[in-house]
Amino acid sequence: MTLMRAISQDAFGGPEVLRPTRLPRPGPLPTEVLVRVVSAGINPVDHKTRGGGGMAGVLGDPPFVLGWDVSGVVEEAGFGVHTLRPGDEVYGMPWFPRPAGGYAEYVTAPSRQFARKPRSLGHDEAAAVPLAALTAWQALVDAAAVRPGRRVLVHAAAGGVGHFAVQFAKHLGAHVTGTARAGNHAWLYGLGADELVDYTATRFEKEVAPVDVVIDLVGDEHDSTSTRSLDVLAPGGLLLAIPSGVSPELLRRAEERGVRAAPFLVEPDGPALARIARLIDDGHVRVEVEEVFPLDRAAEAHERLARGRTRGKLVLRVG
Repeated sequence: MTLMRAISQDAFGGPEVLRPTRLPRPGPLPTEVLVRVVSAGINPVDHKTRGGGGMAGVLGDPPFVLGWDVSGVVEEAGFGVHTLRPGDEVYGMPWFPRPAGGYAEYVTAPSRQFARKPRSLGHDEAAAVPLAALTAWQALVDAAAVRPGRRVLVHAAAGGVGHFAVQFAKHLGAHVTGTARAGNHAWLYGLGADELVDYTATRFEKEVAPVDVVIDLVGDEHDSTSTRSLDVLAPGGLLLAIPSGVSPELLRRAEERGVRAAPFLVEPDGPALARIARLIDDGHVRVEVEEVFPLDRAAEAHERLARGRTRGKLVLRVG
């Protein structure tokens, strides 16, 4: 039996439950690839799941290995794989929301849940892309069908999903407004934001003109952000409540105002990742990584994420 390094947890709890261990290396089934993970992205859903929220209901009781964002190299291709071969550098968000085990030296998943890594990025930066970028892309393109001339508001615009949403919305021809602390405004203007509101200094609903789409990456549990967002939607507008979903009360209020409120959950999407890679390589999209941690310091990385105010993403370097 060949073993690999991994970060596992035996119980729900704080960052201290994450522990380095060694586990059997997986092997690919037909249509799957074995990927040697070089870097793994860390997302808010990771620390929520670690504590018993997030996707804990899907993963079940510990022990399990967290992590969905990976960038690495194809080590082995199973029978029936025609799009990738050993040695290809790839990135992806395999299996979400089922367990993927990204905090480990190897993962296996269907080959078409991966795409070739952007050529212009190293593995640390590429690992920061999949879950956050796919969330932003699928929300704007698939759910909201944003087109030129639309007005889009992105809450938490400086975060992992937010900084991609700003860039994708601008690429799609939208007028983009974001909420973020003042210290991030210059950076976000550089990413393409048209207007920014410092949510610590003013109520955004007093500053934002009516918009067609709200990408809510905060949720009602934080100062009723979802409910307050209904006040800035134009008639027929759409609120995508990503972290906390849509409560019956929020749905009722949206209907009363003549707008829509909908939940959203990202899914694996190799073709979209290939398109995102082209946007990155062509210089249309930039990736922000705030800090890279070694794999065995995963608990420290989770502590950093829990403090909030992260610009872009945190990453684990695995291999």
